Amino acid sequence: MKCVDDFRLKLAGRELVPIVIGGMGVDISTVELALEAARLGGVGHISDAMVHTVADRYFKTSFVKERLKRYKYNVANSDKSSAQFDLGHLDEATRLHVGRAMDEKRGDGMIFINCMEKLTMNAPKETLRVRLRAALDAGIDGITLAAGLHLGSFALIEDHPRFRHAQLGIIVSSLRALQLFLRKSARLNRLPDYVVIEGPLAGGHLGFGADWAQYDLAAIVAEIAAWQKAEGLNMALIPAGGIFTGTDATHFLEQGAAAVQVATRFTVARECGLPEDVQQEYFKSSEEDIEVNGVSPTGYLMRMLKSSPAIGDGIRPNCEAFGYLLDVNGSCDYIKAYNREVAAHPEARKVSVREKTCLCTHMRNFECWTCGHYAYRLKDTSRRRPDGSYELLAAEHIFRDYQFSKDGKIALPE
Repeated sequence: MKCVDDFRLKLAGRELVPIVIGGMGVDISTVELALEAARLGGVGHISDAMVHTVADRYFKTSFVKERLKRYKYNVANSDKSSAQFDLGHLDEATRLHVGRAMDEKRGDGMIFINCMEKLTMNAPKETLRVRLRAALDAGIDGITLAAGLHLGSFALIEDHPRFRHAQLGIIVSSLRALQLFLRKSARLNRLPDYVVIEGPLAGGHLGFGADWAQYDLAAIVAEIAAWQKAEGLNMALIPAGGIFTGTDATHFLEQGAAAVQVATRFTVARECGLPEDVQQEYFKSSEEDIEVNGVSPTGYLMRMLKSSPAIGDGIRPNCEAFGYLLDVNGSCDYIKAYNREVAAHPEARKVSVREKTCLCTHMRNFECWTCGHYAYRLKDTSRRRPDGSYELLAAEHIFRDYQFSKDGKIALPE
């Protein structure tokens, strides 16, 4: 019987351990987690979600404070169109975040950055261009385009000197989405180097509608693989979502996948950015504690723990400090939902908003507990302490378990 280590991911003329750790934001997939993946010969992701906040945490910058000070006059205004991002600050924050990862990288692996199109930031095209170009300038090994179709994203960096040399990939959940992207980018004569095929059991935002349970990752991967072969293309196909054991991963590799992307099991790694009290919530969760809901202002469904403090919270929109989901008109679906509740309950000191959540504030505060479908199995990957809590795991331990395990087994920490 084979294991993951019997296969290799071939990218940029190199052979890597075919394990990719997904880019969980905000700062859940930390630089430390990505560094471990690279040291061990695989691929680690960092995320550029709310990169100003992340930079402030690690570099003692004051990007968020300065933005809030600049737009504080607008806090009570529902129209947030004036609260624009300083593109110079965005460039600097991205360079600091990516530069730290690349400066500290050791080993034969790679570090990619996950870049969400749905972070529209009140100026979708302009801010996305800066994020992509700054990451390339700072030396990132690769960029994974996420949370959106990204039909114009390649065009934003086509004149960058690293456009044809850095590894570029996109996350899709269907063959149709991939075909749309390729059709839009055809004039650039630049295919993605890899395609992450994310199935319906993934964590966080999903690329499916309310009928998500009717889809199957293996079937989607097989459809895309057959189409790619018929078209004579050679993009690395990387399944993601619900791949909980090394045996799960090996199955996809035996079927021709180039690698697998995994994330949920690393939420309980010591190198993960989640506070330990939140990680313990993941450990103790049951299958019934996990739901797919529509509270994200992005319009995508999202999988998370039902006990997430973000669900139902009626915090005042904090767009003057954050505002990452503001559309080109300076609006967000949470602002609309919040204002409806305030209007309906004029005497209430605080309202409850069940329809949507203030994703920026709650992700920044680690209060939106997104997870994959199999998060309830995390308790089976660790040992319980005498006080009832669970031991956190080393990222290396989790990575090696994926790499070498067989027969559906999970290695517990020694």
